[in-house]
Amino acid sequence: MAKIDLARAPMREGSGYPAPFHELAAGRAKWQLGDAGGLSDFGVNLVELPPDGWSSQRHWHEAEDEFVYVLAGELVLVTNEGETVLQAGDCAAFPKGVANGHHMINRSDAPAIYLEVGTRSADGICHYPDVDLHLDPARGGFCRKDGTPYPKRSG
Repeated sequence: MAKIDLARAPMREGSGYPAPFHELAAGRAKWQLGDAGGLSDFGVNLVELPPDGWSSQRHWHEAEDEFVYVLAGELVLVTNEGETVLQAGDCAAFPKGVANGHHMINRSDAPAIYLEVGTRSADGICHYPDVDLHLDPARGGFCRKDGTPYPKRSG
């Protein structure tokens, strides 16, 4: 299969974060284009972020590269260095293992749309510097920084 039918691509709303960390990304919609195309080495998502929406909690990955390309709208990229405006045609890259927490916020009055591309790693350890959250598949997923697991969120 070469052409992906966006209407049939798996779509995910919100995030898988435990409460209360899921709330700021609640309006995010992701069409999982890489999954729809059968890709296994890297993921590709088409993301729509509503006004006031967050892409994620600020984070960085130990073993996964990430890349974003803004297709429409305006986003504010927040990193350790501060804030940078991204507009249609702008892109950003986040190499694996670099402890530079990042995320994007839509502070505009219109939805923003971007592509995100990332490595798929079995060792998906992810750090969240601003909140008491850590992702470690060996510990069952999301946990506190001390290793205590969060309860699964219903709904």
